[in-house]
Amino acid sequence: MQPDTTQGNEPDLRRIGLHPDFWYPLARSRDVKKGKTHLAAFGGEPIVIARSESGQVFALDDRCAHRQFPLHKGVVCGEMLRCAYHAWTYRKDGRVAAVPYLPKDACRPVGVRSYACQEAYGYVFVFTGDQEKAKGSAPPRMPFFESSRTRTMHFWRKVDCHYSFMHENLMDMNHQFLHRGIMGTIKPTLLDYRKGDDWVEVRYRFQRAGGKPDRGASFLMAGGHNRKNGAEPGSGADIMTIRTQYPYQTLSICRRGAVDPAFNLWAAYVPYDREQRSHISVGMLMIEKPPIPGLIHLAWPFIRRFAESVFTEDRMAVEAEQRAHDTQRADWNQEVNPVIIALREVLSTNGVPLAADSARRPAPAALGMQG
Repeated sequence: MQPDTTQGNEPDLRRIGLHPDFWYPLARSRDVKKGKTHLAAFGGEPIVIARSESGQVFALDDRCAHRQFPLHKGVVCGEMLRCAYHAWTYRKDGRVAAVPYLPKDACRPVGVRSYACQEAYGYVFVFTGDQEKAKGSAPPRMPFFESSRTRTMHFWRKVDCHYSFMHENLMDMNHQFLHRGIMGTIKPTLLDYRKGDDWVEVRYRFQRAGGKPDRGASFLMAGGHNRKNGAEPGSGADIMTIRTQYPYQTLSICRRGAVDPAFNLWAAYVPYDREQRSHISVGMLMIEKPPIPGLIHLAWPFIRRFAESVFTEDRMAVEAEQRAHDTQRADWNQEVNPVIIALREVLSTNGVPLAADSARRPAPAALGMQG
């Protein structure tokens, strides 16, 4: 008797939306020019980000309260934003500052929703949920980003899959077979994992079993020069730690005997359309500089090529998973890895169910997503 492979998982994780009550990088700082507007989105909700003449950023619903005309088409006037349709003018907090054709003593409309907004690490972070919860909070801290001993590589790519596929892909290192042409043959061994209400952390031991890796991979895997006990670069196994601390994800690798990681990856997956079948992958790869001055700059093109090659293969895989889900209209995955089972529970319990009408609501206009 053939097994029934059409029994879907409940709840369907791909129908769970990312919770909005967090800080998300909705734009790169370089894309928000002084005195200009920039269109962003979270889960199909368009948000306009503007940079005032003083250089400060602020974020509002991308709609004028008057006729719902998109505010990203408007004009930045000093520290305010003026709608391009009837010139209604908005303050940073979304309140209407002026309606040109109303008497000065007339009662003004309430305005539009504003969002807490901060710049950090080269991105514009926006708190997309309950604004009361934004008070007293801040974007996540990344101490390695600020270290003079590291150099950071940024990633910003639109990926056509649900954000959960990215969490699963990164956390399940058994998929290294996918990258055999880039990294050679790698044998990952699960050491242990731990789980909390809103987090999962797993450790793998990495050992090379054969094959010739890309030069960028060789440089990365030879990193972590801050060693103890006289350990030589490349000796023994590497320890990889991956953590989903909802809603973000981190990965670090320590060479044997290293005090600090050779590199750290921080990633956020920002849902794009209302069904959250696509997202923006935002990443920062913080790489420890080797002891030889200037070597990191010479190796940077190889590291970039290696990282982009790995990401291209991962994107191919997760987008194929999304297409399978779309075809089957359910999650048929037969998962056996206890780490991923624990991860799915964290993502399901901390997320929010997608609205039943999300498939009938239009997605925002296409944004410039290539990094």
